[in-house]
Order: sequence, then structure tokens, then C-alpha cells
Amino acid sequence: MSETVSTVLILLCLFQIKHMFADYFLQTPRMLSGRGEYWHMGRAQHAGVHVLGSIIVFVIVGAPVGFILITCALEWVVHFNIDYAKARYSDSKCLDPSQAGFWRAAGADQALHQLTYAAMLWAWVVFAA
Repeated sequence: MSETVSTVLILLCLFQIKHMFADYFLQTPRMLSGRGEYWHMGRAQHAGVHVLGSIIVFVIVGAPVGFILITCALEWVVHFNIDYAKARYSDSKCLDPSQAGFWRAAGADQALHQLTYAAMLWAWVVFAA
């Protein structure tokens, strides 16, 4: 197996671990409340936790600093807006965990985050490997 493929697999695993912690273990009440408003400081902080985790992941594999800064800034913007869209949609439909629509929205949100990681992996292969 090539070094590039090995590193992509390591990055994928590290992003999955980072995502689990940032989305499920490190969210505070401030991050979870009032998410239907666009300029929400809690959502900004939550996206920041994701970015901090991604910075650590890229540093572990020795990615260039410029690449890390650009990629993680873009991740912050994308993550912030994915979470806003899910919150806005869920609020507009008055969804709660007892409804299938809530879980469809949550699944779409998670799929978009995973596709963001696919884009970040592609960027690493093209610009940093």
C-alpha cells in the first residue's frame, strides 16, 4: 500500500474520531440551544471545536501550515452553515426526536459533514501529499 493511501486512511479514521467527540461529547448547552438563528455564537463555537480537531488531525500527518489554515477556515464556514440549515429546517417543521423527519434531517446533516471530510481528503491528496 502506498504512503499516500495509508495516510488517507489514517486521516479518515482521525476525522471520524474527531467528529464523534466534537458532535457528541464536546457540545455545551450554549452550542445546542437557539440554533435556528443564523448568527449563533454557540454554533460558531461548535464549528470552532471541529476546526481545532481538524487542525490537530492535519498536524499529526504533517500537513503544511498554509494548507491547514485554508482548509480548516473553509471547514468552519461549511460546518457552520450545514448545522444552521439543519436547525432551521428542523425548527420550521417543529421536529423532535419522536418524528422520522427529525432523523432524516440529522442523517442528511451527518452525510454532508462526511462529504466535507471526503473533500478535505481530496484536498490533502491534491495539495499537501
